[in-house]
Amino acid sequence: MVAQVSTVAFLGLEARAVEAQVQIAAGLPAFVVVGLLGKAVAESCERVRAALDSIGLAMPPKRVIVNLSPADLPKEGPHYDLPIARALLCALGAVAADSLSAFVAVGELGLDW
Repeated sequence: MVAQVSTVAFLGLEARAVEAQVQIAAGLPAFVVVGLLGKAVAESCERVRAALDSIGLAMPPKRVIVNLSPADLPKEGPHYDLPIARALLCALGAVAADSLSAFVAVGELGLDW
């Protein structure tokens, strides 16, 4: 199952639609984020991992793949943490998929959520 959360990429004053898609797949444990990322976005996997740990959830011992789509749109900044975390919680079955479709998520996570 692929879980999706809507978010945005900021290009100056313009906001463009982005989908944070998360899939949990078989394979060696890994957390991979793809989609023309800036440094802060690439670091989001550690903030998401720490935030989940602080609420008592562990990363699954599987391959977690995060796609920020569209791939040709540059993504900068830490505001992708929250949509990635929400999509991951949905992929883990911790939240219902229908609860994610009505919102656009933008936010940075702290290490304690």
